[in-house]
Amino acid sequence: MQQNGSSGSNGSDGCSSRERQSLSFSPLPAATRVRRFIQERRTLPLPRVMVVFSAAGDTEKPGDAMSSSDSVEDEFRKPASPSPSLTLSTPLRSSLNTQEQEFPEVISLNVGGTYFTTRLSTLRRYEDTMLAAMFSGRHYIPRDAEGRYFIDRDGAYFGDILNFLREGELPHRDRVRAVYREAQYYAIGPLLDSLEDIQPLTGEKVRQAFLDLLPYYKDNLERIVEIAKLRAMQKKARFAKLKICVYKEEMPITPYERPLFNSLRFERSDSEAKLFEHHCEVDVSFGPWEAVADVYDLLHCIVSDLAERGITAEQQCIGVCDKHLINHYYCKRPIYEFKITWW
Repeated sequence: MQQNGSSGSNGSDGCSSRERQSLSFSPLPAATRVRRFIQERRTLPLPRVMVVFSAAGDTEKPGDAMSSSDSVEDEFRKPASPSPSLTLSTPLRSSLNTQEQEFPEVISLNVGGTYFTTRLSTLRRYEDTMLAAMFSGRHYIPRDAEGRYFIDRDGAYFGDILNFLREGELPHRDRVRAVYREAQYYAIGPLLDSLEDIQPLTGEKVRQAFLDLLPYYKDNLERIVEIAKLRAMQKKARFAKLKICVYKEEMPITPYERPLFNSLRFERSDSEAKLFEHHCEVDVSFGPWEAVADVYDLLHCIVSDLAERGITAEQQCIGVCDKHLINHYYCKRPIYEFKITWW
């Protein structure tokens, strides 16, 4: 009987040991493992950041106990992610930033301190303009203290811009050049085309077509200004004088001999042409060119362009170069004296 009892106790002990063995290999829930670590005062790995618990609704499945326990330990090593209830998601944030701004039907503007009032449709009349882009809702526009939309530009000619956008009205002739510059800034193509077809811009286009025949024109104009300024400063004088050669045709003849030739240019071979090449003893030289416009037209351009820069210039012909070239030929290029007055 004792043997049976002992065997029975051994059997029960064997059964309980097998149960304990099976229980010892069963994975514990994550929360139980954390509590056991705390009770046994084991040192946990120091986390890099604070632990952030996931949102409600993420429950642990019984079948994933082993994987969930490993993931809990990994959570101590992962950077904390912001709570979804406190931070806007990326798509939502981007949608708020790209939301188009709405404008009232009547717009109050502050253009460089000058106030204007117009309709929103007027500013959006032409799509490919700067004003239409500004008030499309896709761009931020600052406001002044009174709530007017502010444009950092001189408002002296903005009224002419609005008048064209409203009813196609063009400015007066004396305002055309200034309005043209403003139209370039605001990229209003229809206004630019309309202004180029009226004076004085039409004349400017014709004049520029002539000056394009002299690609060195602007450089020579700068030389005139620099030489005149240097001479006036050296002499401490109110004005300075320069000698400028202006000739239209490369022909060693006088204007009185010109009717003897039927062609625009004097016909000669290349070897003979080199004999006529020379530089007149002047400060600046213009020419030659082939066009109907003559020497006096170019002189007018020089004087008017200097006047545009606030420089007073007077000119008069003082003779010809008269340099001997070959045989009985002499240089007959006209020489002009320019008087540049500084004050």
